[in-house]
Amino acid sequence: MSIQPLHPVGLKSQAVNFQLMPPLSLYIHIPWCVRKCPYCDFNSHEARGSLPEKEYVAALVRDLESALPLVWGRRVQSVFFGGGTPSLASGEGIAEILRQVRMLLPLEHNAEITLEANPGTVEAGKFAAFRAAGVNRLSLGIQSFNDQHLRALGRIHSADEAKRAIAIAQQHFDNLNLDLMYALPQQTLEQALRDVQIALEYSPRHLSCYHLTLEPNTLFAHRPPPLPDDDASSAMQQGIEALLAGHGYAHYETSAFARPKKQSRHNLNYWQFGDYLGLGAGAHSKLSFHDKVMRQARYKQPQAYMEAMARGMPVQSEQVLSKYDLAFEFMMNALRLNNGFDEVLFQERTSLPLLLIRRELDEAEKRGLLQRGGQRIAPTELGRRFLNDLLEIFLREEM
Repeated sequence: MSIQPLHPVGLKSQAVNFQLMPPLSLYIHIPWCVRKCPYCDFNSHEARGSLPEKEYVAALVRDLESALPLVWGRRVQSVFFGGGTPSLASGEGIAEILRQVRMLLPLEHNAEITLEANPGTVEAGKFAAFRAAGVNRLSLGIQSFNDQHLRALGRIHSADEAKRAIAIAQQHFDNLNLDLMYALPQQTLEQALRDVQIALEYSPRHLSCYHLTLEPNTLFAHRPPPLPDDDASSAMQQGIEALLAGHGYAHYETSAFARPKKQSRHNLNYWQFGDYLGLGAGAHSKLSFHDKVMRQARYKQPQAYMEAMARGMPVQSEQVLSKYDLAFEFMMNALRLNNGFDEVLFQERTSLPLLLIRRELDEAEKRGLLQRGGQRIAPTELGRRFLNDLLEIFLREEM
């Protein structure tokens, strides 16, 4: 038995015909890190010696050039350097990538340009260079301010280094996100709240608070650490949400909190089912055309990616999304937003009428997981807490 997206009545015969293209973002993957964390399931590879930065940057530029026909004439609203650890790259390397992006694409003058960074001493020393290169938003992977928990997570920085990195970052960036995790090995409620309290001392514009999960094919999945039980984890989540709300942070997405009007534009584009072009090893793209929506995935191994790019063929897999995939994937993303979405957005981003999933919407509302008012559809508090149960309504079992 396999789980497949639901095929609502009439969906197969509904033609895809986009009148307006969704907003477009650019994702650039820097695949290397100093050491693979035991919980990490991202496409990251431990650096062995010096990075082949010059070769990789050249491959990224060729990748962008080869992808231009797919996005010709479309403006880019945000750029995101993810990893891996993008802050391992040099300021000069990031500057060259952004120079080429501006030459080849119509980048909005106020585009949000984010770079993920670790708080290690080496990376923090580059923050000024990243700002000079054009990065205007920094996302720091703090995870915890507790040395015991940092060691348990396999992080290579200390709590003191994290605090120093934040102080250095704030000398160069007004727009700063701090990543934190909770439900860590042997963590108490008081310790989880203390991490958030320390983060609030720096008044960042944005905070991401992730529940630690055991992802397949990670060291933690093979050798699970002692984690808080569901009741303790739920208490941590509720305590964090209340603490941040009391300090003026809007909880706008499952794991994201922001000052008013300081939400991540790049991530909002994902959750609102916008388009994105992914460049680099293992990067994924979702691109709309007048008559279809296409997904691409590039080769994951950095060396394989660079060799494939040298042949002019960096894309390892490509798929045109079916209409029922579109309906399900829209809901999978949009229902992460606490305030949900306007009904018209569903049709704009899928070119499908909302009527096609009316039966599923009715069922979700009946079960208290979804609420509809006016032209807006949003998860209830129960739906946010049991998001997977909500999403399963938009799936069906197929023998």
